Order: sequence, then C-alpha cells, then structure tokens
Amino acid sequence: MSFHGKTIVITGSSSGIGAETARLLRQQGARVIGVDRNDPMITLDGFVRADLSEPSAIDAAVAQLPDRIDALCNIAGVPGTANADLVARVNYLGLRHLCQRVLDRLPEGGAIVNIASILGAEWPLRLAQHKALAETANFEDGLAWLAGQPVPQETCYQYFKEALIVWTVTQSQKWFLEKGVRMNCVAPGPVFTPILGDFVAMLGEERVQKDAHRMKRPALADEIAPVVAFLCSDASRWISGVNLPVDGGLASTYL
Repeated sequence: MSFHGKTIVITGSSSGIGAETARLLRQQGARVIGVDRNDPMITLDGFVRADLSEPSAIDAAVAQLPDRIDALCNIAGVPGTANADLVARVNYLGLRHLCQRVLDRLPEGGAIVNIASILGAEWPLRLAQHKALAETANFEDGLAWLAGQPVPQETCYQYFKEALIVWTVTQSQKWFLEKGVRMNCVAPGPVFTPILGDFVAMLGEERVQKDAHRMKRPALADEIAPVVAFLCSDASRWISGVNLPVDGGLASTYL
C-alpha cells in the first residue's frame, strides 16, 4: 500500500491502536494529523488537542484541520469503566459528529474507518433501538433520545459499540452513493493497549476466564493497524459498509 500524497486524520493517535496506525501510515508516505486529548508520543505531521465528548470542542478541532482529508480513522475511545454518559459521547455521538463535520472535506474515493469491537457483536438483539438512535440528526438529538432510553452502566460499552456498527452500516451506502466516500468498521477482540485492564475490570474475571480458551492471546496494536490502513487505501476502494472482525478468530468460536 502507498499513501504518498494522502492526508489522514487519526483520533486517539497518542497511544495504542491509534499510535500504531499513525506510525504505519507515515511509513507508507501519508501525511498524518493526530487528534487526541493527550500529547503525542510519536512523530506526526500535525496534532490537534481535542475533547471528543463535546460538539463545540469537535467543531473547534475541525476548524484546525486541512481543507482536504483523504481518510479519517476514528480510533479514540473510552472503556466501559468510564461513566456511561462519557462512553456515549466519545464512543458514539462525538465520533458521529466528527464524521458529519469532515464529510465535505473528503474527496470521492475518501474513507472513514471506525473502531468497533467484538463486544458489539450482539447488535441484532437491539437492532430497532440502534436504528432509531442512528436516525437522530445530531449530537444534541442523540443525547435527548438517550435521556428517554437510558443505557445501564454495566453494559454501556457493548451497547455503544453495537450502535456504532449499526450506524456505520446503515449510513455508509448513502455517503458512498452521494459522495463516493466509503465507511467501514474494524472490530478487534482484546488488544494489549493501556486500557486493556479496564476491559478486564468491566467484563469481570469470571467472563475473562471463561473466554480465555477461545483465543491464543490478546492482539498487539500493530496487528490491528494494518487492517485500518488497508480500509483507508485504494486497495479497498470497493469495500463499504463492512464490520470486519480482527480478533484472531475469536468471533468464530461463538458459532
């Protein structure tokens, strides 16, 4: 893959999958601009500090981005140990708001890649709810909808990853037909990142031990990054509306 001449924006660029994706894309020739609330720990071509839980802060960050963006990688996220309202804002509503704000800066052939999770696999059980939330017009309308449909703290992470998958899939074809912009999800299993411990705490030791035999080990962040890069590349130009598991076969063990 070659990304020479491409400008790619990556949220969550200061650690974990975001940092590894930024490193890989720069090695392949891309101009990479990171967006994060924390200082970057790797070399980037630009950096914007932003709180992705607030639409006004997202708007201010977008104002600092280039007029043309070839791909947007939404990798920033908070674990389910965070307050459910914050999980909703960062992992779903803020991500959606950012996509809407930068859409006109993406040319035909541009790409959006969202990080979902294997924990979003049960979206069919709540499809009607997730489609209703997906149909809300903006950040504020989404908050209002959620106020009337509160999400339990103990399942908020799974819920909003499910919602992200449904929004990505249902919105993708509209943008592909109208703008020529593709949007897909990558769904990792457990990954060795700074927040892996939060996921263990969120799921509980019993669930973790029950699932341990299903996989060789958690993934490394640099095993997820190439898949994100592929979905940004021209090599995936006919892939849109897909939720791609990258989990060492973990999802296959539930069949």
